Amino acid sequence: MASQHDALSRNRRFYKAAQAAADGGFAVQLDGRTPRTPGGAKLVLPTLALAELVAGEWEDQGEFILSETMGATRLANTAIDRVGGMRSETAEAFASYAGSDLLCYFAEHPAALADEEELRWGPLLDWAAQDLGVVLNRSAGIIHCAQDPAALARVKHLALEADTFALTGLAHAAGLFGSAVLALAVRQQRLSADEAFELSRLDEAFQARLWGKDEEAAARTEGLRAEAAMMGRWFAALR
Repeated sequence: MASQHDALSRNRRFYKAAQAAADGGFAVQLDGRTPRTPGGAKLVLPTLALAELVAGEWEDQGEFILSETMGATRLANTAIDRVGGMRSETAEAFASYAGSDLLCYFAEHPAALADEEELRWGPLLDWAAQDLGVVLNRSAGIIHCAQDPAALARVKHLALEADTFALTGLAHAAGLFGSAVLALAVRQQRLSADEAFELSRLDEAFQARLWGKDEEAAARTEGLRAEAAMMGRWFAALR
């Protein structure tokens, strides 16, 4: 059985510098050599900005490589190793978020929360309908609201129009926000990633204002907020 020392040794930083460079595309390079994904492919990205984003995570590591601080690297690995060969399945999974999209479930009470959701979510649903051709049904409460298959097919089509790295980002963002609409809004610059994150947690924020902040929940929220910020940088780097 491997010792804790062995595990730490495997995670110890083994390079001096990380940077983006040309290597069959825009590659991350560690001391001039391109690392490989867990699946064995070279870590090569479609844009220089995205390669710089990923390389920056490697450069920011200290004595040990902490994978939990390397969200863009993990997403790049997923795009290269998995999504490239599963585009239709990934788009289908993304569309499933629209099938139970957070923005479609408005609070029944209290009235203040319902009003806030109407004010802030309503325009996003209108935007999705008018600009994207995605018309989603709305509901009050938590009972499942069935969506028109044509709307879900449209969401899948929009996902498949994206390149593999953008599709990977959409799928990840939809899971983070609980909303395909919010993910599309960030990708299309209708919202910043931070704005989308705040909209995804209206109920949580309302409860915190009403009952006070829970420190454990607040720490978890900040971790998710950082993940959302990374998603904003991911989409920006693909433009």
